[in-house]
Amino acid sequence: MFKKVLISDDYSSINQGVLAVLDQLGITKVKQVQYCDDAYLEIKSAILNEEPYDLFITDLNFKTDHRQQKYTSGEELAAQLRNEYPDFKMIVYSVEDRLQKVRYLINSIKVNAFVCKGRDGLKDLSKAITAVNQDQMFLSGAVQQALNPKNNLEINDYDIELLSLLASGQSKEAISKQFKVHGITPSSLSSIEKKQAKLLLQFRANNATHLISIVKDLGLI
Repeated sequence: MFKKVLISDDYSSINQGVLAVLDQLGITKVKQVQYCDDAYLEIKSAILNEEPYDLFITDLNFKTDHRQQKYTSGEELAAQLRNEYPDFKMIVYSVEDRLQKVRYLINSIKVNAFVCKGRDGLKDLSKAITAVNQDQMFLSGAVQQALNPKNNLEINDYDIELLSLLASGQSKEAISKQFKVHGITPSSLSSIEKKQAKLLLQFRANNATHLISIVKDLGLI
């Protein structure tokens, strides 16, 4: 079992639950941090001191405050750590449950496990730690469909933003104006109409309402 673990989460109450799970697994060398930058420096320092961490457990979302950060999310930090330390074991423990996000974290950043916070979160975290210790991947039941080949639909951040705005009830004209204000391209009304038509075909949806229902069911928005 892992000997030394770092936890990064800005809610101390969450950390207490994670600490209890680690204690039950017999892991006593644990450090907690509340900022991604602190986590990065702690991991680097431990390696330089030849006392590296065996496992990193991190949330994805961190509230911003007065302190300026280089790494503002667990996703950014995990990507950097994976780039520097390809074999470093990482578990994401988050309220996030969008399948597209989970798929990206597993397939692109190659985190070793994704655990959803919630009713069974701590139980799943215990299972995840045990699985990762045995070089196995773990996903909470709520997001296991993320790796289902049938759900491996090509969709990017632009598509997700467009679908989210359509789901909120905004018209294509309003979305076009909003995209122009925020420098999101393509932003013309015709481009948005063409993209929506493509998404309707891609998801085999009968209309916009059906499309939104499908992507919600898939956990994409």
